[in-house]
Amino acid sequence: MNHFLSVHDVNDLNALVSAGLAAKKTPFADQHLGQNKTIGLMFFNQSFRTRISTQKAAENLGLKVISLNVGSDSWGLEMEDGVIMNGTKAEHVKEAAAVIGRFCNIVGIRSFATLADQAADYAEQVFHQFRKYAGVPIVNLESATRHPLQSLADCITIAEFKKTQRPKVVLTWLPHIKPLPQAVANSFSEWMHQSDVEFVITHPKGYELAPEFAGNAPVIYDQDEALKGAHFVYGKNWSSFSQYGQILTEGRDWMIDDAKMSLTDGGYFMHCLPVRRNLKVTDSVLDGPQSLVIEQAANREWSAQAVLREILLSL
Repeated sequence: MNHFLSVHDVNDLNALVSAGLAAKKTPFADQHLGQNKTIGLMFFNQSFRTRISTQKAAENLGLKVISLNVGSDSWGLEMEDGVIMNGTKAEHVKEAAAVIGRFCNIVGIRSFATLADQAADYAEQVFHQFRKYAGVPIVNLESATRHPLQSLADCITIAEFKKTQRPKVVLTWLPHIKPLPQAVANSFSEWMHQSDVEFVITHPKGYELAPEFAGNAPVIYDQDEALKGAHFVYGKNWSSFSQYGQILTEGRDWMIDDAKMSLTDGGYFMHCLPVRRNLKVTDSVLDGPQSLVIEQAANREWSAQAVLREILLSL
């Protein structure tokens, strides 16, 4: 694996899931792979689980870790080529990426969508520029359109808890007080299309994902109907793609509660966290036996470790 930007960089999804499960059993078995090597983690946006889990996974593999908050721990970076740099950005990505590529063997980057310009967000300029100029493998710690480490952790969690060979997995839109990017929903959809599951998407009209992410998954606008017989319910809010970045409805009746979960086939509830209690999902579901959110979050360590191990093996 040369880079890890999406599921399209994965040669064998099942093998990567198995590697994550193996790391969970023996976290330090591959410590020799990262010996005398360094990973740089660059955060253009805040982070909690991603920062901690990726650093922990790197250390499990023997890697040294350098972590930077871009703009506060470093200069602000200009991403456009050929510009006159007379604004607020003090350094160009050409130099910054090239330099961190000399210091680090792997670079992880986190850069969210602005939700202001659909074309710019979906162009993923930050990742394109670092891949172009760093000269080392780039790992996506969440981009404007994808969150593949989260999606791999989701696949690991489903593999651990599934009770049938081909489970029904439902991605459901949840209400929120502000517009959020489509990254987690996009990414989860991509990974489910590569998995042996029955995948269904449900959301209010107007919240359709970009076609390249939704693929051929059935879209059901009746949440109760979609949840029937589900083995896994993946809850997430996202703003409109067609009316980019907008909230089209409060949709409070889309919150997941015990009545909604009773429609499933003993289904588990999943969410990437953070989650707003009693707005997206009730306390009783989050704190109940059907909730996998903590195990899912803990699996972020093993998804990161599986990916970093694969990259280290290719260096």
